[in-house]
Amino acid sequence: MFLPAVSVYLRFARNITRNSKRITMETNKLYIRNLENTDDINIKFRYVNKELNVDRDFSFCRKKYEPVFKLLTRIQNNVEKEIDKCVNKRSKRRSTAEQISKTLPEIKIEIYQDECNISSNETTLAELLQNNFSGVKLLVIDQIFDIVLNQPWVDLLQLPKCMLAGCLIYPNKFQIQFAAPEHCSGMWFKSTQLEAISTKWEKCGEGLTYQVAQEDVGHYMKLAVTPRNKEGISGPMAEDISKCVVQALPDELPFQIRHQHTVNLLSEPSSIRVVTYNILADLYADSDYSRQTLFPYCPPQSLQIDYRKQLLIRELTGYNADLICLQEVDQKIFDVDLKNVLEMPPHNFYGMMAPKGICSEGVSVFFRRSRFDLLSSHVLHLGKNIPSLSIFEPLWNKIKANEQLAERICNRSTTLQICLLKVKETDKYVLVANTHLYFHPDADHIRLLQIGFALTYIEHIHKEAVKEHNITDPKNIGLIFCGDFNSVPECGIYKLMTEQFVDKHSIDWSSNLEEAVVDVELAQPFKMFSACGTPKFTNFTTLFSGCLDYIFCQQDRFELLQCVPLPTDEQLTAHTAIPSMYFPSDHIALIADLKFNAIS
Repeated sequence: MFLPAVSVYLRFARNITRNSKRITMETNKLYIRNLENTDDINIKFRYVNKELNVDRDFSFCRKKYEPVFKLLTRIQNNVEKEIDKCVNKRSKRRSTAEQISKTLPEIKIEIYQDECNISSNETTLAELLQNNFSGVKLLVIDQIFDIVLNQPWVDLLQLPKCMLAGCLIYPNKFQIQFAAPEHCSGMWFKSTQLEAISTKWEKCGEGLTYQVAQEDVGHYMKLAVTPRNKEGISGPMAEDISKCVVQALPDELPFQIRHQHTVNLLSEPSSIRVVTYNILADLYADSDYSRQTLFPYCPPQSLQIDYRKQLLIRELTGYNADLICLQEVDQKIFDVDLKNVLEMPPHNFYGMMAPKGICSEGVSVFFRRSRFDLLSSHVLHLGKNIPSLSIFEPLWNKIKANEQLAERICNRSTTLQICLLKVKETDKYVLVANTHLYFHPDADHIRLLQIGFALTYIEHIHKEAVKEHNITDPKNIGLIFCGDFNSVPECGIYKLMTEQFVDKHSIDWSSNLEEAVVDVELAQPFKMFSACGTPKFTNFTTLFSGCLDYIFCQQDRFELLQCVPLPTDEQLTAHTAIPSMYFPSDHIALIADLKFNAIS
């Protein structure tokens, strides 16, 4: 039997998450996927018969070692059911039904290899797979399907649940196979209608991201993506339509006022703009406890991550920073949002994430690749490493006898992130540290010990860097230590950072009497200053407000060019507290412009 050439797609793939996306499959093409690390084969094709009013995507999951005839039986059953359903819809009168039944085609499902019918033998899909389905064709009633191997494919495409004018939007979820994002093409469309048959979609942008304009307010958005690999081979187009319309951005946001101080990138090679920001993990914002107890004053829709992340991205990009240190970063936000936006043009950052143990949030550092080269990076989980690292022995030996204290500090998931950066076009180096210390109200002693261990480790990395990179003048390497330290300026951490010493009489040691730290003093070698001083608030909720976040810098390495003014009390209290529809986090970003001191 001669079979005309029509294409079928075959792909080896991972498991697919179903969603609302629509794959525009060409008729007479079959898609087969041999799922990775499983014996499953997924099969998908579109069958169209205009006379019977059939236009349906069929999907099957079969074991690759079962005989082909079992697959064909399943296909035949499903096709028959669909045809019967379509016929019944059209048959409002019995005479019509009888007339249609006389014209129904024979439901013939057959498979051929090199023009030989193998529909009834024991050939398995695995055997056909060994030869990449060479010469194999499928007959479905009157249509012939060819097989194309490993075609680029969109597994998952989903637009955000909230879209704001003036913000950047992109797929919430985007998974592809046998393709690369940089080779895929996207087209954006908008329409004021969604359900109407006559819906007209107006093209408004290209690419996988779209800067939403004010004139898009009130429109639904559609993204159509064509997956493509580096060889230029394209797969079927996938599209997703938003479930909501574009909303207007709230009137002038406080961070837009702050952006007036960061309109341009810093131009001098020895200058660095630093941002530190606890962005409030979705892990802590999206729960009944957060809505009812932590942030009851914040409208629930303003706590949703699809709303907050658009403000966060716009806020961060508007600071035109060289170095960004973030805390409470959800792994999914880092992977899908921060990396996909900040690492792409025009920003061109490089980002690193350090989760807090098994927790799904952590700290991250982004640096602008046009300004720095990454020489090394380190992640230290302070809890479990305290008893095991030799550099910690002197301090550990002083506290380990208190079993309750030792257990509590070692069970913490606190993470310290460090990276060594070389400033391009200079002989300068920046040692960047980023952390988020333990939060509990009775844990001043734990936090002070944590910062003591952290500074010990930083000093160790600093010495290694000087030696490994042959930094002959120590003034050419400067430490910048950012984070949410969960400690107000009156506590021992600020004293240790700025005065380099905390004595054994510090009140912090007794914040929990059962775990009181006895006869311990801390000292550290870095003379630091707080670039943004000690503002009244860096965290502002109804349960607590105060200064917890800092950009600490070496005083004998850096001078301060500017600290971007913080929001006013009126802005913070306009909607009781933060987060709110105007503030995406319960913390406030700190932004400082620094410059290496001239070497005298």
